[in-house]
Amino acid sequence: MSAVKLEEFRERIRKELDTTVDFWLQHSHDPLHGGFFTCLGRDGEVYDELKYVWLQGRQVWMYCRGAFLRKFTRVPGAGSGQWKCAFSLTRDGKAVKIQRTIFSECFYILAMDELSRVTGDKGMQLEAEQMMEQLISWVREDPAGLGRPQLPGDVPTNSMAVPMMLLCLVQQLTEGGGAEVVQKYTELASWCVQQILQHIQRGGTAILENVSVDGAELPGCQGRLQNPGHALEAGWFLLQVSAQQKDEALQRTAIDKFMELPYENGWDKEHGGLFYFLDVDGHCPTQLEWNMKLWWPHCEALIAFLMAYSHTREPALLHRFSEVFEYTFKHFPDAQKGEWFGYLTQEGKVALDFKGGPFKGFFHVPRCLYMCERMLDDMLANKD
Repeated sequence: MSAVKLEEFRERIRKELDTTVDFWLQHSHDPLHGGFFTCLGRDGEVYDELKYVWLQGRQVWMYCRGAFLRKFTRVPGAGSGQWKCAFSLTRDGKAVKIQRTIFSECFYILAMDELSRVTGDKGMQLEAEQMMEQLISWVREDPAGLGRPQLPGDVPTNSMAVPMMLLCLVQQLTEGGGAEVVQKYTELASWCVQQILQHIQRGGTAILENVSVDGAELPGCQGRLQNPGHALEAGWFLLQVSAQQKDEALQRTAIDKFMELPYENGWDKEHGGLFYFLDVDGHCPTQLEWNMKLWWPHCEALIAFLMAYSHTREPALLHRFSEVFEYTFKHFPDAQKGEWFGYLTQEGKVALDFKGGPFKGFFHVPRCLYMCERMLDDMLANKD
């Protein structure tokens, strides 16, 4: 594919990034209490003032504006001396809901670490590192601090989201941190990679979202569940690790198993786009939105295939990127009001026209566009 085509990709991506940033700058900031509104209608009107901490942390990570997050997010946890991060807050910062998972804390860490780099605030860096140690303890030693009781019929599982997020945090905390910081998290990074690789199942023919703690397939719907977008995101996480470690075998696994397989299995051959969920045995998934086309899996696919091409220069991977690009930019961007629709029907029609909600905020779209623009910049600068 010619440099002219790469230039065309970059120009479209650059314009979309500018439009997306403008939308959130104009509509999401709360000048009274700080923080960000994320429940935004098609035209940016705020339809709910609740502030979701996943999205507060993600938005701070994207452009570093964090007093509200730091002041209100942390609440006392179930364990002695431990903190949890709320899932949602009122407009003025009162905790509304706490999830019994690690993900609000994950995005708090991302935000505090990134903000500390911009501001030079060592206190924020310390908060990020302390919360990281607490997360590691919850995941690998004692989950009691999450406040989730261990019920007799609840079999412990390895959900791919957990090692993925921990690996993402390791990459965040070690980026530019020097040899000492890298060494501190080396063992954890290796553990995360091995936990993710356990999700290669069925003799290497499928990526399953949930497996046992020993890496075996689980029975029932939970065990058969596939999430193509998640697998693709895991793929580019692994690809980054393979580049850092110069591990060609891991690079090949990341591409062949976590990119090509989910794309082949998850791409809708009739209407285009990636299914949200699948059942590996072909049963109808129990998730009601399984056949919808959501914004974020397509963002992850764009990052994954462009990164894979940038590392290998294999034309087939750029072709994959082009296929995803054509579908994504045809269906998701709102040419009239700006930003992207998040939820399409299987046929590619807009199902829900809001631009932000409890889970869609200023993160997947701008992260994707920003990363893809930078990769295209590098490739075009080194095209000879």
